[in-house]
Amino acid sequence: MDCPHRGGGGDERKAGVGDILADHAGSLRLSGHRARVVHHLVACRTGELGGHLEECDRCGHRRLAYHSCRDRHCPRCGSLDQALWAEAQEQSLLPVPYFHVVFTVPISLHPFFRRAPALALDLLFDAVAETLLELTHRNWGARIGFSSVLHTWSQKLLLHPHIHCLVPGGGLSDDGQRWIGCDPAFLLPYKALRSVFRGKLLHKLEAAHSDNRFGLAWPFGKQLLESAARQRWVIYAKPPLAGPQQVVRYVSRYTRKIAISNSRILDYDGTNVRIRWRDRAHGNRPDVLPLSGLEFARRFVLHILPPHFVRIRHYGLLANRVRQRSLARCRALISGGKISLPLPKHVKEDRAAACLRLFGKDPSLCPACGQGRMHRRDDWRPAPRFHSHAESLPRPP
Repeated sequence: MDCPHRGGGGDERKAGVGDILADHAGSLRLSGHRARVVHHLVACRTGELGGHLEECDRCGHRRLAYHSCRDRHCPRCGSLDQALWAEAQEQSLLPVPYFHVVFTVPISLHPFFRRAPALALDLLFDAVAETLLELTHRNWGARIGFSSVLHTWSQKLLLHPHIHCLVPGGGLSDDGQRWIGCDPAFLLPYKALRSVFRGKLLHKLEAAHSDNRFGLAWPFGKQLLESAARQRWVIYAKPPLAGPQQVVRYVSRYTRKIAISNSRILDYDGTNVRIRWRDRAHGNRPDVLPLSGLEFARRFVLHILPPHFVRIRHYGLLANRVRQRSLARCRALISGGKISLPLPKHVKEDRAAACLRLFGKDPSLCPACGQGRMHRRDDWRPAPRFHSHAESLPRPP
């Protein structure tokens, strides 16, 4: 039960990412991990993953529901988990101004991210965290906490590794006895933010390259690093106009999926696909990008995350081991009160109830009579099969 907007396996729908991958991913050379992810996305909500029969307890209406793949890359899964994540983040927001900070890297560094994605992305996270923690402490004398979310794509699905951070405008003093706030319109000196981040990331990449951890020829890697050092790096750091909730909702769109949602796919004829995109260089103007199905598949699989890679990370006062205690302390100091108890943990909620509360739709309500409840009856699952490559992927019915 992932999204209230989708029904069982017999629903008509326009083509999505899974359909395009089913037709064209077999022409790509994929690692075992990427091939497995592609298989999940193609098989999602088809007979390949099995399903179950549901029956209304009032009118006897029956429907067949195919199972979801629940893969974190799937554009058809995870809508409920995404909404619950955003809700949890909003509940952790402090009553202070926030800043939306985005760290990007120049194109000359992209070969490092293509060659060893897990290593390069880890170093990117480390450089971002060290930059924010050090500069805020140096400029404010405060210890902060912030959340970071990785995106690796541009609107055209090209490689564009960048990290979104939601940073509160203040933090705790070193002794934990004072809340130190910053100017609500100014986070940190932009030149210092850019310079420190650039230095940290280049130093980390150079050290890893010197140890041959990327497997790139030494002269080539050195040339890439020197080229990046000469370029102007772009960092975005502004208060969100619509409040921190807007940033949470924005980054939550891709906490359980990657690169593109099915709603951005305008049409697909089996050979070519057209997608919606926004031209940031010309005032965020809406536009249409035509691609061959093969090129779409190639660009999409580029953003499949390495196995077990964590793309949402919390630092400083928001680190998992101190989060609840730190938030309670910050709220107490901001409000001028005494130390409050840690925030209570939410009681685990039934997924159907969560769907009704968040989306206003009850997935258990009978679509025929509108009064009865659909109950799960018979489950069926096909015999397990191992697909070692995308060529073996079945075409969805």
